[in-house]
Amino acid sequence: MTNMNSKFFAAVGVLIGLIIGAGVLGIPYVVAKAGFWTGVIIIVFLGLTSLLMNLYLGEITLRTKGIHQLPGYVGKYLGKPGKYLMSIALLMTAYGALTSYLIGEGQAWGAIFHVNPFYPMIIFFLLMSIPVYFGLKLIKPLEIIINSLVVLVIAGIAFFALPSMSISNLSGFDAAKLIIPYGVVLFAFGGFAAIPDLRVILDKDKKLLKKCIITGSLIPLILYIIFAASVVGVTGSQTTELATIGLGNIVGEHMVLLGNLFAAFAMSTSFLLLSLAILWLYTLDYKIQKNFAFLLTLSFPLAIVLLNFASFVQIIGITGAIAGGVESILIILTHRAAQKNSQRNPEYSIKNRLWLSISLILIYLFGMFTLLL
Repeated sequence: MTNMNSKFFAAVGVLIGLIIGAGVLGIPYVVAKAGFWTGVIIIVFLGLTSLLMNLYLGEITLRTKGIHQLPGYVGKYLGKPGKYLMSIALLMTAYGALTSYLIGEGQAWGAIFHVNPFYPMIIFFLLMSIPVYFGLKLIKPLEIIINSLVVLVIAGIAFFALPSMSISNLSGFDAAKLIIPYGVVLFAFGGFAAIPDLRVILDKDKKLLKKCIITGSLIPLILYIIFAASVVGVTGSQTTELATIGLGNIVGEHMVLLGNLFAAFAMSTSFLLLSLAILWLYTLDYKIQKNFAFLLTLSFPLAIVLLNFASFVQIIGITGAIAGGVESILIILTHRAAQKNSQRNPEYSIKNRLWLSISLILIYLFGMFTLLL
């Protein structure tokens, strides 16, 4: 394998690893509530719009001198108000996500070993803090291994679930219920924080960034549809908030093991990468000393879990609709500004059409306000 191919697969793995996390485990639940085809339409639509946002953000990084995290790039083109708003949205996304990962990991390992979820959650938290502290060099090899396991386990889930599937469960469309899966699905496609990392990984091979983003964004879209069909096809209206638990209850003990291993692997990669992104935000963009930044990164999600603030799906739904919507709007505005005030010639460029930008901004605003009403 050439060095260029190695960088490509590493970059794609990082993006997939950050996108596929706790969100995928909540997708079957909201798809079942909305109707299968209602859910599929939302998955495809938000998957493609998230791909576009990732491409916009990739171009922003290529037009900008220096390495930053999301607030740093936004601040370059939208000023301090944009930087602070992106920081708030990113931190809300990150802490909401990390909190859901801790809850999900505890439930997944608890189901596998038949123990109180609290204990495996604490063990997971302590183990994951080690690679987060030591950074990307330790996380990258873990990413390749864990992402391969995630894809294999999804294939295994689909295979073992097939005999128990009922076609009647894979039906239903109701336009009035399109908003039900919106927040959870938008959360599930959240991978913005990985894009600056991709530029670092590719280094001098930045021309590969566009291909990496397209590949790394489409694979989760396909896997989400397969996973939703596999789970909803079996559990139907009995689909649980953490999808793999309900699936295991119906299919059998082997699915309890397989499904919850998938949950644990998927969330662990996202936990690592998102924690690292927040650590870098504090150290690179806000110049906070590393040890204190490390403490800020991991202490808040643990505290939220211990306070028992909200359920798994509630956390990812609220986080996705509000924080994900704000981040997407800021990326659209920053992309337009970066094209007018570019600091260097990018390796690729995506035309930012005004009608499309306005339409997407209105959709994101509608999603936010509908959730708040």
